[in-house]
Amino acid sequence: MADYIVTSDKSSSSSLSPARIICHVCQKQFSQYTCPRCNSRYCSLPCHKSHSLRCTESFMKENVVHELQQMQPDEQSKHKMLDILKRFHSEEEMDSMDEDSSADSTLSEETLEKLLSGQEISFDDLSLEEKKRFRRAIAYGELSKMIKPWDPWWSKPSARKICLSKAGTQLVQPLSEQELPDDVGSDESSDIPPGPETPLPPLNRLSSKEPSPLLTIHLVDILYSYCFTLRIYNGDWRSDAIGSVMDVVSVSSVLGQGRQPKTVLEALSHCLEQVCSPDYRHMGGLQFGLGVVDDVINLLALGCSALVCALCDLHRLIQEGEKEAKSEKPMKMRRRNEMRSTIKLAERKIYFIMCWVHDQPEEAWTSLAAIVSAEKTSIMESHRRSMKAERLSNKTATKGKCIIEEVE
Repeated sequence: MADYIVTSDKSSSSSLSPARIICHVCQKQFSQYTCPRCNSRYCSLPCHKSHSLRCTESFMKENVVHELQQMQPDEQSKHKMLDILKRFHSEEEMDSMDEDSSADSTLSEETLEKLLSGQEISFDDLSLEEKKRFRRAIAYGELSKMIKPWDPWWSKPSARKICLSKAGTQLVQPLSEQELPDDVGSDESSDIPPGPETPLPPLNRLSSKEPSPLLTIHLVDILYSYCFTLRIYNGDWRSDAIGSVMDVVSVSSVLGQGRQPKTVLEALSHCLEQVCSPDYRHMGGLQFGLGVVDDVINLLALGCSALVCALCDLHRLIQEGEKEAKSEKPMKMRRRNEMRSTIKLAERKIYFIMCWVHDQPEEAWTSLAAIVSAEKTSIMESHRRSMKAERLSNKTATKGKCIIEEVE
């Protein structure tokens, strides 16, 4: 079949009308795009995917690997990360000085026995001293010791076996709790969040524009906020859907502030800055924040199906928070409208990036996980150098001081 056809039936004007090229894949539609690797002409995303699977996957892999090799964070990002590390180090020293004062921060034995026995205790029932101790116990994370640590679903062997349909939907519909047999309740596969219930549309149906090349970086930011929120709620975001939503948009610069970080380091720097802030420092500060980076790396290494399930779970979290926000007692009208607007925009962004993830080749996620891992190593090295320089500075400052002074 010829690659060129005439779009006009009139012979008199055929020489003036431009010739259009038929799609090399389906041989049915006019071609609108050109493959950047092999220069094949194609008409749509399905034809681009099927024209040469090896071509598209190798092109994506080369781009990501090239980005990893050429990645050089700018000076502004470096200085910002160093400021975060220095501030965290100074706050860590202040916390260590206050350890003696926190020794009596536990509640009385009588109150703890009531709590453990299941009795309901109101905050107003506590004495003034117990209220102070309760606040300190929350601030220092002592109450979290009474809770069994949550094992993330992405760290379980069953997470490596997640399989979705070609349309992105879950292959097996989950049974309701009433239909589950008694011996299936403890199956670890039930901890995996289910995938979408309806097929994910192709990106060209959601937007006529080409996807931004920064979406990989935005994905890192969004995944970090998801893993962080599940960590602080011990895996049960449904216990406080509104609080979970507020934590997600607080940590994520993409969902909460509409920012567009241009490097992985910039995305991680903002997330770690929020984790080291006074609002979340009691969770463990920088060490906890770097642990969440490991969660992101593990999720990326699992591949497309696990990422779609994680984003689908985050999408449900946002939707549930939006429902509870509507049923809450009326707050100030301006604040309520701003909150609903932020939640609605976050919901759309998560759904769009979930569809985008579904369209990408598997090799892209392994390469992105390597980039995030490299940036984590760079951050840890910067932290060690910062601490070493500060120790040397303190040692130099005290070297010339007189330790023992003779008194006449």
